Amino acid sequence: MTLVLVRHGETAWNAERRMQGRTDNPLNATGRAQAREVAIALEGVVADRVVASSLVRARQTAGVVAAHLGLVDVVIDGDLLERDFGDAEGMPVARVAERWPDGDYPGAEPLAAVAERGARALARWRGEDAIVVAHGVLLRATLERITGAPVARIRNGEPLLLHADGRLERPASVADASGRAGRP
Repeated sequence: MTLVLVRHGETAWNAERRMQGRTDNPLNATGRAQAREVAIALEGVVADRVVASSLVRARQTAGVVAAHLGLVDVVIDGDLLERDFGDAEGMPVARVAERWPDGDYPGAEPLAAVAERGARALARWRGEDAIVVAHGVLLRATLERITGAPVARIRNGEPLLLHADGRLERPASVADASGRAGRP
């Protein structure tokens, strides 16, 4: 089975390059368009459910995908919540990099804990035909833990495919995702 992972669509803070973390921002117009684009691209995916973080940006993206695929509900998984960035939350990314170049933000959730939560969530859904909508840092940290390899930045609205054998695939385009996911 292949698990489809999607980073939520863009928010105003993504566009402004701010550390968003657990701040519960909704999708902006670009993010809503990205949610529609990924939903259309996933038309051919066989999925029994769409699972999402409880944060509104992930729920909104998941809701668009679920509705487009004719699925009734979005399942909320608390382990898919984005990292708490502590004192860095809401700050411009460039300023955060200057202030804390080592990424050790005061009051932030440890990255290892984020990866552990994410791995726990994905373990729950890996045997299912599911589409998981979550957050950039959570997905990267989790996938790096699972695959043992670095994962490049995940764009808003970008789907990734996590194969049963642990391979991670980034489709060349959003439209390529549906042809490579779902039941064999």
